[in-house]
Amino acid sequence: MLFDLAMDRPVATTWMPPRACEDYWSEFRHCKSFMNRFHQYYAYGSVPSCHQWKEDYNNCREWKKSRSTETQEALQRSERKRVAEQKNFDPVWELRCEPPKDWHLPLNQDNTQDS
Repeated sequence: MLFDLAMDRPVATTWMPPRACEDYWSEFRHCKSFMNRFHQYYAYGSVPSCHQWKEDYNNCREWKKSRSTETQEALQRSERKRVAEQKNFDPVWELRCEPPKDWHLPLNQDNTQDS
């Protein structure tokens, strides 16, 4: 708990969900959309489970009504799990610390390479 040193009393800290409740609903609707389900099935061979997005939306709405610690902790667990899952993937591009040595030279238009 934080204290206001000038008044020597506790300061109320307000926790807010990491996203707006409408964002959870939007993610749920996108997850359930035909195009997303078709893409997921084509790319990965299975349709995604959208249950967590709906549960997060319901927890967010419940937290806005009652400010209960259970719904707060549920939202925090869900977001931590989502961030941990994202860290499992390697970046697509290799990050550079400096530009290539020949970045300032004109492009060779005569040399057509097959990409």
